[in-house]
Amino acid sequence: MFPLENHLSNTIAFGVAGNFAGHLEQAGEANDFLQIEVAEESQPKAIFPIYVPNNDTFLSTYPLSYDAITPPNDADNLQIEPEVALVCNLVYKDGEVVDIVPKSFSAFNDCSIRKPSAIKISEKKNWGAKSKGISRQQIAISDLNEGGFIDRFHIASFHIRDNKVNAYGLDSPVTEYNYFHQKFLDWVKDRINNQKDIGPTENIAELIKTADYPSNVIISVGATRYTEFGETTFLKSGDTSIVMLYNSEFYSASDISDLVTSGKILSDEFAAENMSLLIQHVE
Repeated sequence: MFPLENHLSNTIAFGVAGNFAGHLEQAGEANDFLQIEVAEESQPKAIFPIYVPNNDTFLSTYPLSYDAITPPNDADNLQIEPEVALVCNLVYKDGEVVDIVPKSFSAFNDCSIRKPSAIKISEKKNWGAKSKGISRQQIAISDLNEGGFIDRFHIASFHIRDNKVNAYGLDSPVTEYNYFHQKFLDWVKDRINNQKDIGPTENIAELIKTADYPSNVIISVGATRYTEFGETTFLKSGDTSIVMLYNSEFYSASDISDLVTSGKILSDEFAAENMSLLIQHVE
């Protein structure tokens, strides 16, 4: 593992909508994408901007935090979105992305406002500083090939309020994503080059251009399904959000639950080995 400290402010960030079966329905957002054509039922719906350096809109506000969430003033329906994030290099030719090369992965919280009036997905995603979460613990990879190291990892998430712990998302192997491995990267490359400004989606190629063709990108791969608790519980000040990726060769789901419910994972002495851990306190 290695920490990410300095270069993220120059790294464009995108999320993916509809890459985990059932999530859009739970979030009440499935109808937003009825006009988006897909080649097959399992295909994700779109990619959306989270952060675009040098942009002249709200997207230029750096939203990532390692340890906190600052809620927007006008929303009380904020939800954790537990995900895996890839940090990749972008390779260009004649102004188009021709390759996406994974360098690391980590736990990510694509924290979102449930905002029915939003026209674009991005309006629910970046409302200012500390809108999003990314773990300091980046796990190095050289590719996203099927059967690779990342396939051992599961996504887990928890919510703590008044010392009560609840699972927020269903414990999920990363291989349960609808699109993953090289198929996912090929789809992202196509969307970067060809996605248009239609309905909730945006022209990604234009955003890449305004960011002066950045060499690095964060891609949050998509949120998992919620537990019943997660689907119906919104964040408020004083809560703690935990999202983690853990190596299932070293931990079981019950091991992870025990670490959280016992409070061990919150201890300053806890060593996050064989996992990427993101703990955020809601301000």
